[in-house]
Formats: sequence, C-alpha cells, structure tokens
Amino acid sequence: MSNADVSAKLAGLRKEPPPYRRVAVRSIEPLSPFMMRVVLGGDELDGFAITAPASSVRLLLPPPGSDELVMVTWTGNQFELPDGTRPPIRTFTPRRFDVDRNELTIDVVLHDDGLATDWARSVRPGDDVAVSGPGRSEDLNADARSHLLIGDESALPAIAQLLEWIPADHVVDVHVEIRHADARIELPTHGRATVSWYVIDEGAAPGDALFDVVSNLDDLPDAVWIAGEAAAVQRLRTHLFDERGRNRSDVTARGYWKVGRSAG
Repeated sequence: MSNADVSAKLAGLRKEPPPYRRVAVRSIEPLSPFMMRVVLGGDELDGFAITAPASSVRLLLPPPGSDELVMVTWTGNQFELPDGTRPPIRTFTPRRFDVDRNELTIDVVLHDDGLATDWARSVRPGDDVAVSGPGRSEDLNADARSHLLIGDESALPAIAQLLEWIPADHVVDVHVEIRHADARIELPTHGRATVSWYVIDEGAAPGDALFDVVSNLDDLPDAVWIAGEAAAVQRLRTHLFDERGRNRSDVTARGYWKVGRSAG
C-alpha cells in the first residue's frame, strides 16, 4: 500500500478511482433488440489498457434531458458535479479496446427504461461522454483446466471476454439466462466451449433457471464464474459453498444489478 493510500485510509477516504477521460461516440450498432454496441474514441484514451478479462469501466453520461457532458470532481469519497450533486454514472464491462485507433467498445443491455438504456437508445456519433477505468478484473486460475461460466444478459460482455482469454485447450461450459430468445448474441468461438441459453419463464425470478442448472450438475469444473442479478448470484454462492463444499478461491461471483433498482 502506498503512502497516499495509507493517508487516505487514516482520513476515512476512499481510494480515488482512475480519472475520467473525455471521449466521443464513434459508432452505434444494435447486437440484438436487447443490446446496443457503442464504440467510444478519442486522444484521451492514450495509455488505456485492458490487462485482464471481465474488468469494469465507469461511464459518465450527460444529465438526463441534456446532451451536454458535465465533468466531475473527486471529493475524497465520491465523484460530484459542480453543484454538489451526484453525477449520472453507470458501470460496464469494456468489451474490447483498440489501442491503434484509441477506441473502446461497450455493449449496453437495454431495459424498458433507465439512465443507460435511455442514453444508448438516443446517443448519436459525436456525442460526448467520459470513461474512468479500468477497474475490477478477474485473474484466471492458472491451475484450472475446466471452467463454468454462469450469467444473465448483463454478464454477456464479460463472458465474451472470458471466452477470448481462457486457453483454447481448457473445457468451458457456458450457461446464460435471457429474457427473450431474441436476446441471444454471437459469442466468441472457443474450441472446447459449449453454450446453453435459457429463456426466463413467465413469473420466474431472475436466476431460477441458472440455479437449476448448477444444482443438477453431478460434477463441477475446476473454476466457477458467476455474474448477474445480486440475489441470484448470492443464492448460487451459498449453494456452491454450503451445499457443494467448493473452495472459495475456485469461485468468482459478481452481483451486477438488483431487482427493484434501475439496471439500465
């Protein structure tokens, strides 16, 4: 821990995230009726790098009802707008970064409404946003020879990255829960991966189909990665640790959103 980190901890402050880089939208492409691909670019992305899969970036958006981006200031515990209010920020998995073109690709899940959803549906090339990151990422277990990837639509960008990073001679079993059959997207090809899709039954809770899959597996692979709705992820964590006796170091579980809160 650096001296600056120690001082911040003693002062009760959070470690400052990476600064925001101002970028512009370069292109928009629908991947499905439920997901939009947005490519961002600009000189301020010089030095940006994705060094591990399933990392995260924070996207600073224009305030609702405006197309003008307002930059933020770090206060020691959070980013704030000049008037002291909290800014419109959402967290995403960066799909890829093109270092030669200084272009960052982000895939946005579309919901009925929500800050990110409304932005992705209305954004146009040339519009300004800002990016902070990368943040959290996954260190793949070098000893694992088989992998189980479990997630809902919000996990698709991370699953796509993991399929690109997991060595080609490893076995990968992928299970994805989606709202509608049309929410399927093309995932990267992996020579030893199988991908299964599950459309949520009407009235079912998020994660029900995925829990049934995992609980009925006779043998679990060396490494398990789970992401999606927070309560569904916690339910799977509990099952794996308490009922299946899995080592916590072999399981990565990420809650990306919560029922009742805007996921977009």
